[in-house]
Amino acid sequence: MPVRANTSAIVSKMTAAEDRVVASIAYDTGNRATAASNKEVVMLNHCARRRVAIVAAVTLIVVASLFAPGVRAQIVVGQTAGFTGAVAATVKEATDGAKLYIDAVNAKGGVNGQKIEHVMLDDKFDPKLAAANARTLIAEKGAVALFLTRGTPHNEQIIPVLDELKVPLVGPSTGAMLLHEPLRRNVFNVRSTYQREAEKAVGLLGSIGITSIGVLHVDDTFGSDALVGVKAGFDAAKLKPVFLGKYDRSKPDFAQLSLDVRNTSPQAVMVIGSGTHVVDALKAIRATGSRAQLVTLSNNASGGFVKALGDNARGTIITQVFPNERSIASPLIKEILALAKAKNVTDVSPAMVEGYATAKVLVEGLRRAGKDPTGEKIRAALEGIRNFDLGGLEIGFSATDHTGLDFVDLSIINKDGKFTR
Repeated sequence: MPVRANTSAIVSKMTAAEDRVVASIAYDTGNRATAASNKEVVMLNHCARRRVAIVAAVTLIVVASLFAPGVRAQIVVGQTAGFTGAVAATVKEATDGAKLYIDAVNAKGGVNGQKIEHVMLDDKFDPKLAAANARTLIAEKGAVALFLTRGTPHNEQIIPVLDELKVPLVGPSTGAMLLHEPLRRNVFNVRSTYQREAEKAVGLLGSIGITSIGVLHVDDTFGSDALVGVKAGFDAAKLKPVFLGKYDRSKPDFAQLSLDVRNTSPQAVMVIGSGTHVVDALKAIRATGSRAQLVTLSNNASGGFVKALGDNARGTIITQVFPNERSIASPLIKEILALAKAKNVTDVSPAMVEGYATAKVLVEGLRRAGKDPTGEKIRAALEGIRNFDLGGLEIGFSATDHTGLDFVDLSIINKDGKFTR
């Protein structure tokens, strides 16, 4: 909201401040006067007047700045995600990508004369804490929109908070179908769905002759959602999984599951999960002696994930929902690389690209919402976006469609730890 000062309140505070200075100096002067000459008293009174004048001048400058045209409060946008815990590496990279764009916008004066303040809270990848953080960001921090919230069950618990407080969420960092269907009034998706990713991954494996495929998934709404795409891929390829296992997200244990994988001897294993859980699963599978091709989804497409995999990284297939992060043929990537270079960022990851693209959609919504944006104004503005060019990728919404992009690609980690397409 615009900064507006209450004149009488400010004058009252200014007068009170002067009175406090005068009283303090008078008390000090009176004590000293008992032992000082008249000349000293005059000098002290002169100092007192000067100090009061300084207080008054500073106060008037503050008042003038408050009323100066073009001076406005910041627009607060909020993000709750697992900045610590299983998905910390990917969350950090996505957030870095978002900051890259927001910093560039703020450097040019912000949006409609207001700069953007990005407030982040760590939910430790806990769904209940994610919902509590969402409420805090909106009700206490003044966020007019949320973005890049991480995790399927986490976003599922955030939705009622959005609906109650009438604030939109832009680009949740999940491809769960439950955020697409049924239509969620206050959720605007940017990236493609997990179901599309999983279906395409199975289809690719089948097309190159890999027909013996096992599936290991987290036992929550994310795992169940992605499994729908997996099954669609199997049906299209006329295949069936040779192994189908699940693990507890809160207490993952891959000792027996990895042995089950080895005993079924699959050519490939798709692991549906997040961050360190997938790293641990892949390590456990390799420890059994299995040489199966490892496959996972885009929620793990970060440099931090690759590093955590260590020697198991090379050859791992990861689905992607944005263009190759090193391809200057893509206007979006070219734009990101230029800003990254200016900030001495030498390595751009797929997670950074997702964060950057999401921030770009969010800012476009803020821009179209006009001055003093509210949650309702931003939601209406987002629904008015048609064919918005992210940089070689067009996105749009309507009152009946909050789906976003449908881009899906596949990558493989090379010997240098880079994603290649």
